[in-house]
Amino acid sequence: QVQLVESGGGLVQAGGSLRLSCAASGRTFSNCPMGWFRQAPGKEREFVAAISRSGGRTVYADSVKGRFTISRDNAKNTVYLQMNSLKVEDTAAYYCAAAPPVRPTTPNDSEYDYWGQGTQVTVSS
Repeated sequence: QVQLVESGGGLVQAGGSLRLSCAASGRTFSNCPMGWFRQAPGKEREFVAAISRSGGRTVYADSVKGRFTISRDNAKNTVYLQMNSLKVEDTAAYYCAAAPPVRPTTPNDSEYDYWGQGTQVTVSS
């Protein structure tokens, strides 16, 4: 069993920044690839970013590349998503997810078996 708790969402103006955090417990965190996904109202869930066990490899969706940075602190069992230059279209509920240790670092949401409850990010114009 894995528990994931996101925090850091909120309301921000376009061009602003937010940092999301996801605290994990229940599984050896350092063994798990981690990912961030988002879902806007009326839209399907989409991949945002993923990070390998050690943090040495990261993958980003084209829509956030150059603006968002995923990182992790295995000593704190926490993964982060630094979001800069936010756009109105970034408005969504953001979810972190954990994959089993044997899975690769991937944008495929079916590879992740535990999900957080989500944190809302709203970007105003």
